[in-house]
Amino acid sequence: MDLDKLWKTTLAEIELSVSRAIFQTQFANSKIVSFTDGVVVLGFASALMKNLVEARYYSLIKSILDHHTNQNTSLVFTVAPKKEIVKDAGPLFSQSVEEPAVSDIARRLHIRPEQTFENFAVSTTNQIAYAAATAVAKSPGTAYNPLFLYGGVGVGKTHLMNAVANAILARRANAKIVYCMGEEFLNDIVAAIQNHTTQQFKQKYRSAGLLLIDDVQFLAGKERAQEEFFHTFNAVHREGGQIILTSDRSPAEMAKLEDRLRSRFEGGLTVDISAPDFELRVAIVNLKAGPLGLVVPPDVARLVAANINDARAIEGFLRKLTTVSHPLTPETVSPLLGKKSQENGEAKPARRTTLVEILEAVSSYFDLRPTALKGPKRNRPIARPRQIVMYLGKTELGTTLDDIGGLLGGRDHTTVMHGVETITRQLSTNDRLREDMVGIKKRLWP
Repeated sequence: MDLDKLWKTTLAEIELSVSRAIFQTQFANSKIVSFTDGVVVLGFASALMKNLVEARYYSLIKSILDHHTNQNTSLVFTVAPKKEIVKDAGPLFSQSVEEPAVSDIARRLHIRPEQTFENFAVSTTNQIAYAAATAVAKSPGTAYNPLFLYGGVGVGKTHLMNAVANAILARRANAKIVYCMGEEFLNDIVAAIQNHTTQQFKQKYRSAGLLLIDDVQFLAGKERAQEEFFHTFNAVHREGGQIILTSDRSPAEMAKLEDRLRSRFEGGLTVDISAPDFELRVAIVNLKAGPLGLVVPPDVARLVAANINDARAIEGFLRKLTTVSHPLTPETVSPLLGKKSQENGEAKPARRTTLVEILEAVSSYFDLRPTALKGPKRNRPIARPRQIVMYLGKTELGTTLDDIGGLLGGRDHTTVMHGVETITRQLSTNDRLREDMVGIKKRLWP
């Protein structure tokens, strides 16, 4: 059997079922490593991509492969990076002057070299922001200018900003990049006025080819800072420079932001990044654990993801685990999660709710009997509440697809996954569904 041809056919069908951003990132450089006795070993470029695809698309890939092979396949996911072509190293003793490492250049510019596109976990909550940032990195100054990313703490805004800078530095180490916090820009303009160095200030910021301002909301209400940033923005934009801004709120929500700046901020692409969902948080645990030298078992990864809601806090907790001498198990990690929650509020204690209680709450909310959601009917008044049970069971409790399906009348994991993905997708566009979700959660967790 031609494995390359089989995988190309499979990818063509996968592309029809997922977004362009996810297809181009999570399935890039993937392949069938082997196919023996019904076991298909799939290789992916990194552990992150392997974990994400296995968690989200196992059933989809299996159904496609089953169809084209006429077999009941089993899938094994592994890391099989694309082999690099080794070029002639040239003379043993080179007379060329050694160039500074890109990571060193990044640090001098206050860019974090470890934050790249390759280790950014992509999901439905951030795929638009990821796609926009990669487009900007490929064509700075032309794709989306400015790119305005906003959202809560730990959703990946700064990571994407750094990833753009690192991608540009990898191609052009002498790129003129200026990165600062909004508060730092404010302090710089105050110091420039006091020290009569406004010309040097203007030269620093207005000559940037890539201007990155993190937490730009700090400029709201500061008249002189907004005045100077308005002219800085115009100067950089006029010369074809790329501008990326991050904030904890949208331009429309900045009450003391001048209208002319709000207009500039909204003149490019404005993207809201939502909090990471449960599956993305699991992927973040696995992604962040490796560089710290941690081996986190799957049940521990799920436990951490169920208790901590943002990426920054997950990384902080994993650093704490590096000091633990005993093996990482749910029993040893649970007390640490509880203690962490009490100490600094970065993690939430696990919601002591069962899947049965979710079923009962959803049934009550829609004035249905729980047996109706377990039954065979598929009409909308029954199917939607059933899918909400699937979604809450997976995202809030981390219950396995098989266990959820078992409670709901013995439905298979493919059906449950479809239900979870349907609700996830529609929550971003369906106001009524969002209202229902809020109402149900209030009943479960008043």
